[in-house]
Amino acid sequence: MKSVAAERRRFGYRRIHVILKHQGWQVNHKKIRRLYREEKLQVRKRGGRKRALGTRRPMLLPDRANQRWSLDFVSDAFTDGRRFRVLAIIDDFSRECLTLVADTSLSGLRVTRELDQLVCQRGKPTTIVSDNGTELTSMAVLKWCQETGVEWLRGIIQWQL
Repeated sequence: MKSVAAERRRFGYRRIHVILKHQGWQVNHKKIRRLYREEKLQVRKRGGRKRALGTRRPMLLPDRANQRWSLDFVSDAFTDGRRFRVLAIIDDFSRECLTLVADTSLSGLRVTRELDQLVCQRGKPTTIVSDNGTELTSMAVLKWCQETGVEWLRGIIQWQL
């Protein structure tokens, strides 16, 4: 647990419990919480805003379909003022919109359900790229990535038209 907490500084005891469970440990979450507190572990505070130094390395373009998918949300409002969101999933090689999911509430669990449907239809991508939205950094998405083995890159979404 200490090695996982040292490696993943922003993970609390709940996320560490999921990782330990994935590694084969059969430990109750209440015991993990007690040990986490006894070891005086805590989620590290975020530092100040990081400024970019120099130029970023450009993201390589995929060379085949289903190599990299991009996920993002688009939002709008009905005439009565209620807001709705649309999840767009795009294949970066073919520039094809794989699916659009519209709803008033799209949780991380819903995103993983839609990804499972898409994987059944098209096959599993190598990587998925998204921003740091709350739905896309949730425990459900983390668990889905571990179960499927898909690499998820956050904070570097690039739309190239």
